[in-house]
Amino acid sequence: MADTLTLKPGHPDTYVVVKGDTLWDISAKFLNDPWRWPKLWNANPQIANPHLIYPGDRLTLVFIDGQPRLVVKPQVRKSPEGRVMPKGGAIPAVNLELIQPYLSQNRVVDDDWFAQQPMILGGESPSRFHIESDVIYVQAELPVGMKVAAYDVGRIFTDKTTEETLGREVILTASGRVVESGPISKIQISTNLRETRPGNRVLPIEDEALMSAYFMPKPADVTDAYVIGTEKDIREVGKLDVVYISKGESDGVEPGDVFAIHRDGETVVINKEGTPVPSIDRSAYGDLMATFGSDSAIKLPDVYHGNLMVFKVFDKVSMGLIMINNRPVRADDKLSVPAETGITGE
Repeated sequence: MADTLTLKPGHPDTYVVVKGDTLWDISAKFLNDPWRWPKLWNANPQIANPHLIYPGDRLTLVFIDGQPRLVVKPQVRKSPEGRVMPKGGAIPAVNLELIQPYLSQNRVVDDDWFAQQPMILGGESPSRFHIESDVIYVQAELPVGMKVAAYDVGRIFTDKTTEETLGREVILTASGRVVESGPISKIQISTNLRETRPGNRVLPIEDEALMSAYFMPKPADVTDAYVIGTEKDIREVGKLDVVYISKGESDGVEPGDVFAIHRDGETVVINKEGTPVPSIDRSAYGDLMATFGSDSAIKLPDVYHGNLMVFKVFDKVSMGLIMINNRPVRADDKLSVPAETGITGE
C-alpha cells in the first residue's frame, strides 16, 4: 500500500459541511480513493475523531509534512459563544439509511442451530399469516417482556471451491414482545416487514441491531474472498447496493474492511491463423480449450468493478455496501485488498 494520498484533480481547498453529508462523501471530494479518509484526517488535533464533524463546519485542506490533511478552520468571534450542535448530531461514516435496515434484519446463521430455535405454532387469529398487533404462539418458555424477532428461512450459502456450508440466510419478518410465559409463550407482534407464519423461528433481538455505523474504513487483510450473492437476490447490482461475501469473523473480517471488486478476465484463444478469438466468437472447441487450458489460450487481466465496505459480520459470511461502482457487480466477482487506483467512480 502506498503511504501517500493521491488528491483528486480539481479538488476544492475548502468545503463547508452540509446536512446529509457523510465522511465518505466529503473525502471523495478530495481523494481518488475515499476509503482512505482516516489518513486524510489523521494528523489533525482539531478532529481527533472525524465523526465529530457537523453541518456548518468549514473544512480546509492543508499540508503537514508534505501530506494533505483536513482541518476545521477556526472561527473568530467578537463575543463568547458556544458551538451550536445541529439537530441530528455529527455526520456519519456512510448514509445510515442505506444500511440501518440490514443491521437489524437479515442474518446469516448456522443452519442446524437455527432449526433448534423456538418455532411459531400459530396465533390467536385463525389466519395462516400474522401481522402487526396479532398474538402468536411460540413453542418455548420465554420471559415476559422479552423483545424478540421472527425469521423466515432464506438461501443456503456454500463455498464454491470446498462446497463447505457458510451459513443460512434468515430474513426478518416481524418483531414483538413476550406478553405471556409458559411452555407455549404468547408474543404480540409490534412491527412487521412481511407476513409471519407457523414454522418461522423466534430469536432475541440482537444487541448489534442497535449498534452505530460509526466505523473507520481500512484495507481488508483477507484473501480468496468473493461475492456469494446479492441481498436482493438479483443478477447484478451497483453503487449503494448490498452484497454477501464469502468471508466472515472467523476469517478476520471486521466492519469497515474495504475490498476491491474484480471480474475474471476473459480468456482468448489463438486460432489457426494466429488471430485472438474472444469468447463471444468462439466455437465449442475453442470454449473447451479456454476452459481446460492450452498453449493457444491466454487469460486477460481481471477487470476492476469497484469497491465495497463491510458493515455487518457473521461467522463465515459478511455483508458489504458497494461504495464505488464502475461496472455491475454479481455473484462470483473476486474481492481483494484495495490499492490506489486513481479511479474515482464519480
